[in-house]
Formats: sequence, structure tokens, C-alpha cells
Amino acid sequence: MCLGVPGEIVAIDSAATASAVVEISGVRRRVNLTCVLTDNIRPESLLGQWVLVHTGFAMSLIDAAEAQHTLTLLAELEAFSVDQEAAP
Repeated sequence: MCLGVPGEIVAIDSAATASAVVEISGVRRRVNLTCVLTDNIRPESLLGQWVLVHTGFAMSLIDAAEAQHTLTLLAELEAFSVDQEAAP
């Protein structure tokens, strides 16, 4: 199973190598944008956009509402996991 985590593109490192920085829950990571670029989509046009990130690659573009919903669900899952670990 693959898990894509929503991240917001906050900087373009290099348009030539399709490298960008995304922020995921306050943590910044470098990702490759190759999978979301087309002839009509240039790296610079993606600033502020949300993407699903998996193993260092932006796999698809998503809207902000979907990103926030997914981040909320992931936070709830993490809280549940912590509660389960603390249970006797």
C-alpha cells in the first residue's frame, strides 16, 4: 500500500531539475515535481499548490480542501495510535 501525504509547494529549488520544497505539517522537504509537470504546467506556476507526496515525488495535484481533510484524518489516526499505546 502506498501513502501519499499532502504537502504545499513553498519554493522551487530548480525548474531545470523539477526540484521543489513542500511543507508537510510544518516540516519542509525537497521533492521532485516530474510526475505533475506537463507542457502546460511549469514548476513556477505550482507555488502555493498542494500535491500528494510519496517517497520524495509529488505524485498528483490536489485542491486545498482535500489536502486539509487528509491532514485532519492523519492527525486523528496519529492521536488514536498514541491513545492505544497508552492504554493498559
